[in-house]
Amino acid sequence: MKFFRCRNILGLSALLMGASNAWAQQPSASMHIGYVYPAGGQRGTTFEVVVGGQFLAGLTNVYVTGGGVQAAITDLIRPISGGELNALRIKVDQLLARRAVVKNDFKALEQFRSFKNAKDLKKDSAEGDKEMEELKKKYAGATWTAEDEKMLADARRKIASGVRRPANPAISEIATIRLTIAADAEVGQRELRVATMNGLSNPLVFQIGQLPEFSIEAHKAIAEQKSAIAKTAFLLKNTAKVDTTFTIPAVVNGQILPGGVNHHHFAAKKGQRLVIAVSARALIPYLADAVPGWFQATLALYDSNGNEVAYSDDFRFNPDPVLYYEIPADGEYAIEIKDSIYRGREDFVYRITVGEVPFITSIFPLGGPANADTTVQLKGWNLPTDKIVLDDKNKTPGIYPIVVRKGDWVSNIMPFAVDTLPECYDKEPNNLINRAQRITLPIIINGRIDSPNDVDAFRFEGKAGQEIVAEVMARRLNSPLDSILALTDANGKQIACNDDYADRGAGLETHHADSYIRTTLPADGTYYLFLRDTQSQGGPEYAYRLRVSAPRPDFDLRIVPSSLVARGGGAPASVYILRRDGFEGPVSLSLKDAPPGYRLSNNTIPASTNFIRFTISVPFESKKEPRELHIEGRAAIDGNEVVHPAAPADDMMQAFEYRHLVTSQELELAIASGGRFSYKTDGGKTAFQIVSTIASSMKVDNTVPVKIPIGGIAKIPVTMASVPSFAKVSFELNDPPPGIIIKNFLPTKTGMVISVGCDAKKVKPGQTGKLAVASYIKRVSGPEKNTAGQPARLPLTTFPAIPFEIVPE
Repeated sequence: MKFFRCRNILGLSALLMGASNAWAQQPSASMHIGYVYPAGGQRGTTFEVVVGGQFLAGLTNVYVTGGGVQAAITDLIRPISGGELNALRIKVDQLLARRAVVKNDFKALEQFRSFKNAKDLKKDSAEGDKEMEELKKKYAGATWTAEDEKMLADARRKIASGVRRPANPAISEIATIRLTIAADAEVGQRELRVATMNGLSNPLVFQIGQLPEFSIEAHKAIAEQKSAIAKTAFLLKNTAKVDTTFTIPAVVNGQILPGGVNHHHFAAKKGQRLVIAVSARALIPYLADAVPGWFQATLALYDSNGNEVAYSDDFRFNPDPVLYYEIPADGEYAIEIKDSIYRGREDFVYRITVGEVPFITSIFPLGGPANADTTVQLKGWNLPTDKIVLDDKNKTPGIYPIVVRKGDWVSNIMPFAVDTLPECYDKEPNNLINRAQRITLPIIINGRIDSPNDVDAFRFEGKAGQEIVAEVMARRLNSPLDSILALTDANGKQIACNDDYADRGAGLETHHADSYIRTTLPADGTYYLFLRDTQSQGGPEYAYRLRVSAPRPDFDLRIVPSSLVARGGGAPASVYILRRDGFEGPVSLSLKDAPPGYRLSNNTIPASTNFIRFTISVPFESKKEPRELHIEGRAAIDGNEVVHPAAPADDMMQAFEYRHLVTSQELELAIASGGRFSYKTDGGKTAFQIVSTIASSMKVDNTVPVKIPIGGIAKIPVTMASVPSFAKVSFELNDPPPGIIIKNFLPTKTGMVISVGCDAKKVKPGQTGKLAVASYIKRVSGPEKNTAGQPARLPLTTFPAIPFEIVPE
């Protein structure tokens, strides 16, 4: 992994009112970024980027995968907290008093007295006079400068303009970054993350291109929630008309605010074949608090007379619209973009590519055999050729990207599948049972539903008790086909049928439109497979790959989240196993090419289990940049060792309810460095040193299952170093099984003991599993508390998974 280095040109640690103090920060795991705008840029340029998120206080670095990029953080705008507001009011009080005394301005003193008394109506006039005399003594000999006047004005401005209740807390903090992309930076999609000394954010898509870029000015105001009850009422309004002019070819960047309709004008010449492609959902796949759960852009093109000449609200099943238009006459044209139901917010970010750029609309076949060449037919706009030959030699089974180049311009990406099974093409006519194409298993058939209402039929011989799988790969390979698949015997009796099969590994799919059948044949004889489009659609682009074979047990892995933070020597994570064709065996995890001292705890996914928590243990080091990690999974399948890389992913919510595992490019781990305590009893130690000392000493016995009695408690002893008097250690269960809770945790001579109980209504005797116990440390005395006045906490470590068993009372 390559990162660009980021320097903090404003000294934000001091600027953000003590944000560098680790003990005053929110738990770093809560740090999240919701959008980056613009979400890309042209190589060889310098421009401002705005990142919106939450818990960004103490921001120190920005990381982008790949090389050739540099950046500097320039500002951070965030809502004012209750503690900060009180501090500002006290500051204004003090400044007003000092100014009044220095200038001997009794009118100002009376104003100050009235201001003070307005806050405390119990004070009588004599008390007020006494207070003013005390202030004269306090500020005797004080001075008042232009800098003091500016300080007073700034404090008053912050009080007046501070947002107390953000309308959208998840994107209510705004970081601005000056970013420079090198002229030779590689073109393509990257990932952007931000970091504090104690955390690393989730990644967002960031694209580097070749075309000139035009951007609407970023919106930097924080929308305020005006009603705690009517939570849809907020101050932000799209009062500014967005109407810009740009020169093609280009990429246009913008944001859609509530009710917003943006127009972008350009001059074009007769005969130009323009592709106008929007990236919106491609930049931010899912919005947790929006319906639909993404920015659903609509795209219209207008001529110089204001007539709509083209329109799109999607591209086939893809929510991002694309237009192709051949310019009929010289003139000015305009692009209109908006949300389909006039929603909008700062994270409704888009990029529109406009120009005679190459764009692939479909390919055939959708895949090919490993260790062979495959000729692929291309359809699309402004393509330099209608076919390419792919060399799939030395490729392992999987999905690979296809692009074409037209001069210096690169097309969109199309997926191409590679497999080791024999392959063939469907042969028309094969739409009737008496014309069914004869196949021999195992086989992958590359075919097309050539026209509306077309059906492709295939015939094979089977044996009683033979288990077969028939699987369609189409929508997952960017085909518009919405397949339905049926298996019958020779008499037409249906044995199995499937329309949509949900593949959790396809994290960007919201309509799982591919079909899957796994069944056992009841008798010797001839069997038929029928494949068609559910919506009775068809055409040259309705391609598919149909696998018919015995089950091929296999698995895929997803590591969540893709940004990990190690505190106190450990980084907790989760792994999901996506089991294929009936595979139910155990899988062991290991780090590949890991740095010295890095290891996994709880590195086995048990048989028939689809999810576990584990910890990546790391040595205590102060490494400034995140490390890219690679995790592999191993399993014995049919006597062979099968090894697969685990893909990093993030668990994203869509529209308040639906969850998706969306893969990212890299798995990154950052080591929290902590902050420095401010008073002498800390001995000058950093938070990282204190956390590391305690965390490295913490141990539990995870070799023997903890027996939790129904109606009682089980005790888990923890050995650990002593905790400073100003701090306290606590424990929590990460994603515990239903009904299992921590009752309490108490100190002992050698450390602490955790008492675990269970709810008899939610557990049953004999139930087993593993517990992920996380530990935290918080300051309970001293001046360093969070802005709400409550002691903040830092994570220590997550123990290796502790086995448990529920037993009778």
